[in-house]
Amino acid sequence: MTQDAAAPLLELRGVRAAYGSIEVLHGVDLVVPPASVVALLGPNGAGKTTTLSVACGLMSPTAGSVHVAGRDVTGVPPEVLAQKGLTTIPEGRGIFPNLTVRENLQMATLAGVGIKQVEEVAYGRFPRLAERRNQIAGTMSGGEQQMLALARGLAVDPAVLLLDELSMGLAPLVVEELYGIVAQIAKEGTSILVVEQFARTVLGVADIAAIMVHGQVRRVGDPTTVEQELSAAYLGG
Repeated sequence: MTQDAAAPLLELRGVRAAYGSIEVLHGVDLVVPPASVVALLGPNGAGKTTTLSVACGLMSPTAGSVHVAGRDVTGVPPEVLAQKGLTTIPEGRGIFPNLTVRENLQMATLAGVGIKQVEEVAYGRFPRLAERRNQIAGTMSGGEQQMLALARGLAVDPAVLLLDELSMGLAPLVVEELYGIVAQIAKEGTSILVVEQFARTVLGVADIAAIMVHGQVRRVGDPTTVEQELSAAYLGG
């Protein structure tokens, strides 16, 4: 996709979305600048995952628009967006637990990338995966499975990476390690939108933080400033 150098890599403008007759997003505006980590924070039911579903094409908005690299992609199917450089790592890791690590990585070749390149990226970023290349993915630790999910997503060299609850079910030290990798990925040029319920796991690596409540983005700003406004009662600490 040809990129407008002045445009955000991902932008939602006035997005509304509904499940049947129940509207769950009420005019969401959100910008992900180039080579940055944007944290979308909020309690369960705030609309965070729905926002990601609209951004990656899994769900069509009832109003508003989605732009990638300055171009309107509203309603474009997710597989087409993926080909244009937008990759999603869903909640729950999204790996094939009955396949080996290498077989999981081979699935990334369906996007037109050779297995040699996929493995170079995966094992270079996550050496532990190289040690476990012949291991059944479902028998690995939760952190290693999340590394595998990230490795598959990075194999296609995405321009935009969408992460949903990266920390789900993982030990704090593992989460810290994974978010350190996320920060490095952003420094290398990938724009990242990450959804988290537990805000403090991601604020340390985010460039921008946005607080979502009841289907609306209520606050956007510097993570340090936004953190002072976070309520442990609704963000879960």
